[in-house]
Amino acid sequence: MQPIYASVRKAFILAMFLTFLFPIGGVLLGVGLGIAQPAMWAIGIACLVCGFYGCPIGWVAFAGKKEYVRIVDAIEKEHLYTFSELAAQLGMSEKEVRGKIDVLFKKQYITGYRREADRIALNENKALGEREFTRECPACGAKVTFRGTETVCPYCGTRVSRE
Repeated sequence: MQPIYASVRKAFILAMFLTFLFPIGGVLLGVGLGIAQPAMWAIGIACLVCGFYGCPIGWVAFAGKKEYVRIVDAIEKEHLYTFSELAAQLGMSEKEVRGKIDVLFKKQYITGYRREADRIALNENKALGEREFTRECPACGAKVTFRGTETVCPYCGTRVSRE
């Protein structure tokens, strides 16, 4: 699962939890008052306060992350790679798209792509450790192909460096 989808899921769960805190706090406060339990009052008041102030904040955070999911879907599923195409499809200005794409890269919500001026391109670079190198053994002169930084010549056992 991509990090953006996991982040949206966490934001949704938090928003739902904060939403349920409000009515639970009201019930706890009412029951606590009914049976004269100050500890239950305190828990009820704490739940009411957290639900009252946290619920809108949780849902706003969730909605903000959903915007990023829409951009990731436009890139990965609809194959829109230029900022002008993304802006037209999403109903945003190119400046807004640039800002949101920067956040996507900064938070690593989108991987496997790179930004090139006003477009996004597939990152087809390979890790340096995966490249093969062919060198001549300094002792016996055999051609040695290897990956990584150093290897041993299979013929004479001499260390052959990458450089």
